[in-house]
Amino acid sequence: MSTRRLKKLPLLIDRKIYKTGQTRGASNSEIYQNRVSRNSTVLIPYSQWSACRHPYSDADEYENGSIVLIDPEWYFTKVNADQVLLQEGIVLGDNAVLLYLRRGQWSRYGAQYYGTGVLPNGKPFSAPTSRTSPIGGTVLARVHGTTADADNARVYIGYNETNLRGAGIRVYEYASSTIINDVKTQLEALYWMCPGAVETAISETMSRQEALERRQRIMQKASERNLLDLDRLANIRAINPEHVTICPLCLQPIQANEFLQREEQAEGRETWDLTITEVSLFHIEELRVGSLQHRPYNLGWGHHFCNVVVKDAGIKSTLEWMTRVLVRNHIDTRKSQSNNESSLTLFDF
Repeated sequence: MSTRRLKKLPLLIDRKIYKTGQTRGASNSEIYQNRVSRNSTVLIPYSQWSACRHPYSDADEYENGSIVLIDPEWYFTKVNADQVLLQEGIVLGDNAVLLYLRRGQWSRYGAQYYGTGVLPNGKPFSAPTSRTSPIGGTVLARVHGTTADADNARVYIGYNETNLRGAGIRVYEYASSTIINDVKTQLEALYWMCPGAVETAISETMSRQEALERRQRIMQKASERNLLDLDRLANIRAINPEHVTICPLCLQPIQANEFLQREEQAEGRETWDLTITEVSLFHIEELRVGSLQHRPYNLGWGHHFCNVVVKDAGIKSTLEWMTRVLVRNHIDTRKSQSNNESSLTLFDF
């Protein structure tokens, strides 16, 4: 007997969880793809190849391959560059490109080959035609132009076609399809641990009974996947000792209805199409090259403002910075009587 299909969460919550499996945005002037799945082709600078060649272990491969980004200055000044790359499993035009980002790079090591259409090794100086090996080209350029000088027009080569926009994703944003799904399950479980979760989920498309059924099934799935270790969730600041979901920075409980509330805007600076809500995805340990941090037990739900404050610094570094700011302003939170909350203060860390 087949299991009955669960009713979907309200659109804003459902989309928020779905988008955790996507990368950040990117403009057409960048080399990255815009908001695609985290298991897409990854871009690895050659300087980071040894640390990032395999995603999780030497036995793992990136699900949609990788492209190595070669510095033109290194390539054209290194003796036997092609042989050096080959020894590391890298072949220009197969799984690697020359990446031009600066005008000086292009002037010294690009313009002349663009004119002849051929590299010194005989390979075509051309744009790739695919993101998977063999990629079919050797050049990726995003050299911005200056309007004051016609000789310094922009140079955009490779992955700038409508049907091939962006070369791939930042390597530190990668996650396998299994990890992506586990993260979504754990994050939905954390939603159901927010005060008022059932009431917030009830909508014109979901009854109370259907909300309760979905909560039970998701929590069961999380438990079966070892995604509901309450001690670990508390240790990473995703929940408090009462097993309520909290913001990892300020430690305040996240109310379920905050998932549906648009961020407050400053008077006179409102925009009609604001899509940012009060709650957003929060990485406990920041994303960084050499360590894939989009994974279970490194994510939670936090206030958008708190997320902006932490940015890429990480929680520990942010708390240390905030403490220094308070000290310089002669503010001691231990003596503050402005509220009656019993939650920890900065000085408790």
